[in-house]
Amino acid sequence: MKQVIIILTMVLAVQTVRAQEETGDPTFVPTVKVGKTLVDGDSIQYMEMSPVYVYPEPTFKSKRQQQAYMRLVKNVKTVLPLAKQVRQILIETAEFTETLPPEERSAHLKRVEQAIVKEYKPKMKKLTFSQGKLLIKLVDRECNSTAYEAMQAFIGPVRSGMWQAFAWMFGASLKKGYDPEGVDRLTERVVLMVEAGQL
Repeated sequence: MKQVIIILTMVLAVQTVRAQEETGDPTFVPTVKVGKTLVDGDSIQYMEMSPVYVYPEPTFKSKRQQQAYMRLVKNVKTVLPLAKQVRQILIETAEFTETLPPEERSAHLKRVEQAIVKEYKPKMKKLTFSQGKLLIKLVDRECNSTAYEAMQAFIGPVRSGMWQAFAWMFGASLKKGYDPEGVDRLTERVVLMVEAGQL
């Protein structure tokens, strides 16, 4: 019986990895570790896989609620990779600026800002209003600081204040935090399932 379970688990893992490779989904990176262990002098294969999240099926009181949920799933799939890229850019920039002399940091940060605007402005223009607001929250989730705090650390309070004012004109706020236990509970659920490749 143990062998059947092990074989089924391995087949499932291979199919999951193949599905990920075929779809090219960059948000799902499976963690599969295969090995063996000794139990009572007998070697047994084992496999560690990515977490699988089990939630009750969402219940919707109306078609409108169901459509809102499906829209949230679509928006998370669109925006989550961008939030992860923001985190990576912040980490790389922070590490590199630490190696620079203080007089060169400002010039380097301006070059980074110009490169980011050039690369990401077309992508940002394609986002809907709700996707933009979700991106602000997911940046907070990924970076453990709001978008405003991250900008303030790199480009200073004056220019980050300008970007905050720009966002405020459109009804958004770069200071908006992410609350996975409260108002963003459903979003967190969707994010975890998307990261695990379940959605």
